[in-house]
Amino acid sequence: MPGMHRHRLKNKDTKKHISFQRMVQLISAVLVNGYIIGFQKGKIFTGGTKAVCVPVLNCYSCPGALGACPIGALQTAVGGIKHHFPFYVLGLLMLFGIALGRVICGLLCPFGLVQDLLYKLPVPKKKIPKIIDKPARYLKYIISLVLVIGLPAFAVTKTGITPPYFCEYICPAGTLGGSIPLMVTNPALRGLIGALFCWKAFVLIAIVIASMVIYRPFCKYLCPLGAFYALFNRFSFFQMRLDENQCIDCKKCEHCCPMAVEITKDINSPECIRCGKCKSICPTKAITSGFSYRTKSKKQ
Repeated sequence: MPGMHRHRLKNKDTKKHISFQRMVQLISAVLVNGYIIGFQKGKIFTGGTKAVCVPVLNCYSCPGALGACPIGALQTAVGGIKHHFPFYVLGLLMLFGIALGRVICGLLCPFGLVQDLLYKLPVPKKKIPKIIDKPARYLKYIISLVLVIGLPAFAVTKTGITPPYFCEYICPAGTLGGSIPLMVTNPALRGLIGALFCWKAFVLIAIVIASMVIYRPFCKYLCPLGAFYALFNRFSFFQMRLDENQCIDCKKCEHCCPMAVEITKDINSPECIRCGKCKSICPTKAITSGFSYRTKSKKQ
């Protein structure tokens, strides 16, 4: 009976945590895509806040977007006629990264919320073998260097402007939040559907299907913004902490981690999105999180 009681309390704590996570995700989604009139009329918001980058993927062409996408802004600056170095965009991204690290991925990104909800659908789940999963995680860094920075900077066309390769050919957030709503509300745009839109729709559908069986495949393998924030995870102001004196090495935290982080070895791994599931399941409350923590692992 005492064991059953503890199990119920644990489930209750987990549900509270998940509810808090969803609440923050929904608030964030509304804040960055709160221009409801845009969805109704199929028009893009052009107010002053559109010149400010938000910390998450948020397509400029989304009818509800109140701010600019940092990846889109980065590509526009690098690939424009003057090929400016985007100090403003990189400065903001570094500020977000140093302050929060991948908390942004776990709590603030609207496309992260979409993937979370898709993964909750009652379909069989798939665990990617470590021999495939581990090297595949580096793909997002390659995409960031090649498609977001490299090609826009050096693959100059006759006009002197290079296209935003990531936004144009891969970004599923742009297709879901920008292209589809605009085409639904604007008949003229539907007549312009061609091979490029079909390709982007295929990429989106593939990621949607993958998200039902694999936890956050886009975040794990493809997102250049996640790759950037991952660089700051170990020394961002917001840190996870494992108290080795309280830890009983039961590994429950690692079994429940949706990002497959080896928590007892490297709790502030670049792959940790700070979702907090490890905290909620730890039987001894050995895992805590907050600002200005210093990691103390068993290796240390």
